Amino acid sequence: MAPDKLHTDILDNLQTAILLVDTDLSVSYINTAAQTLLDVSGNQVLGEPISQLFTEVDKDQANLLDAINNISAFTKREAQLLLSNGQTITVDCAVSPIIEHDVTTSLIMEIQPLNRLLRISREEGLLSSQQNSQALIRGMAHEIKNPLGGLRGAAQLLAKELPNEGLQDYTNIIIEEADRLSNLVDNMLGSNKLLDLQAINIHEVLERVKSLVDAETGSQIKIARDYDPSIPDIEGDKERLIQAILNIVRNAMQVLIGAANVQPVITLKTRTLRQFTIGTHRHRLVCRADITDNGPGIADEIRETIFLPMVSGRADGTGLGLSFAQSIINHHHGLIECNSEPGNTTFSIFIPLSA
Repeated sequence: MAPDKLHTDILDNLQTAILLVDTDLSVSYINTAAQTLLDVSGNQVLGEPISQLFTEVDKDQANLLDAINNISAFTKREAQLLLSNGQTITVDCAVSPIIEHDVTTSLIMEIQPLNRLLRISREEGLLSSQQNSQALIRGMAHEIKNPLGGLRGAAQLLAKELPNEGLQDYTNIIIEEADRLSNLVDNMLGSNKLLDLQAINIHEVLERVKSLVDAETGSQIKIARDYDPSIPDIEGDKERLIQAILNIVRNAMQVLIGAANVQPVITLKTRTLRQFTIGTHRHRLVCRADITDNGPGIADEIRETIFLPMVSGRADGTGLGLSFAQSIINHHHGLIECNSEPGNTTFSIFIPLSA
């Protein structure tokens, strides 16, 4: 039994993952939230056994069969589901039988991921930290630039008064270092220009980044692509987005070259997500772009702060690249998240496709 068109439209706009399972434990309906949660395509799983979508860790399907045979509902708290892609998620799952003439005809499964609220809370904290750090940097930058200007001007005047031109080497050092610090402060502040918004395809941005990295590294690093060609255009500033993604990819590139992997690989992957929440805002459609590398991973001590300015895992790093990238994506009403473990580090960029 499958829902009619009206019910399908309603279910597809729910944030709760809903599945309809027949008495033979095959899937007869799956809404968009469930497709996103379980990382499957509805057209491919309809009619397939539910075990093709997920299995409960260390459990069999006796509970589902019991619900069918005894016409009984049940709820499982903190169930561990092993998905077909190998990922394990923790969910609350409610199962209710649909009854006709005292016989169970199908089961409704409602799946609520427990990590969703934690992710929203983490994103809110990340956005708040980014805004607070930017405000702090702006205040410090203005306080630093004012005395730097006076220092540089004084060094220039002093150079004109020196009797020996050889002593100007010292005033030149003062001027050059003042200019270097001023440029660093400007970089910390970022651009003050408004976004040049236009309809662009995310793959144009990724391909441009790929060409730049290929030119820099030659054949040292393999760039793999896993694109979803059906993703519609986003509204964004092409040059800024190229800069944001290039900062992330260059970080991965430098880590891979330094780690001397046997086969260093950076993978660029795109997908669309439905009914997805960024911070506190729910969006009907979101573009997700993943940049994944097979390097050694990010050190535990900086993993939670890598998007803050001046935090870097490299001795020669400035710690500004990821902060800039996050700021640019924030201006597009999006967010960058990072998950890292040895051999698999992924930066995920989320940009809304609809208001």
